[in-house]
Amino acid sequence: MPNTETSVKIDVGEVEISALHIRPTQPLATLVVAHGAGAGMEHPFLQGFAEAMAGEGVATLRFNFPYREAGRRFPDRPPLAISTWQAVMDTASGLSDGEPLWASGKSFGGRMASMAVADGMPARGLVFLGYPLHAPGKPEKLRDEHLYGITVPMLFLQGTRDTFATPELLEAVVAKIGPAATLQWAEGGDHSFAVKGLKRSAAEVGASLAPAVAAFIRQNT
Repeated sequence: MPNTETSVKIDVGEVEISALHIRPTQPLATLVVAHGAGAGMEHPFLQGFAEAMAGEGVATLRFNFPYREAGRRFPDRPPLAISTWQAVMDTASGLSDGEPLWASGKSFGGRMASMAVADGMPARGLVFLGYPLHAPGKPEKLRDEHLYGITVPMLFLQGTRDTFATPELLEAVVAKIGPAATLQWAEGGDHSFAVKGLKRSAAEVGASLAPAVAAFIRQNT
């Protein structure tokens, strides 16, 4: 039986954003999923990922940041992105049946999730689908300072060819965070987890990440 999506509207201050909720029977957790800077919640990568997570017994709530909802290209500044995350997590709590709530995101969305948790937003854990540790070609400017104060379980899923995270730098950051952080490499994957010579749709690529994410959630829930 195909998964069914429920559309949800969420107020963020005076702005209303859209969200999509997929809920299997008796989910072991709800994973809130944020999009990356260049694509919204309906991107096939996130669609495939969310549907595969439902197959793993995990509900998802994915959403658009205000800039994406308004059709703008430049991402929201961190204060608005963090307040958006807080509003969406509150909504996820209301949609849940008391199961643990996790926060995750692709690139920018995951980074904003971690900043929200560092700022006090409750979450059972964090899942990063390609953490943007630094801009391509600028490894000297790391986006890591807030990570060291986070104590909930964190899974870093990262492609080995991701230009947003030099492997040795990310390994050093994860080691510095300590036992709360787990790093899992996607061999040959770029920032979108595409692998040279491997023909897969974006939906298939997103879906391929679900088993590892579900396993991490089970281990830490």
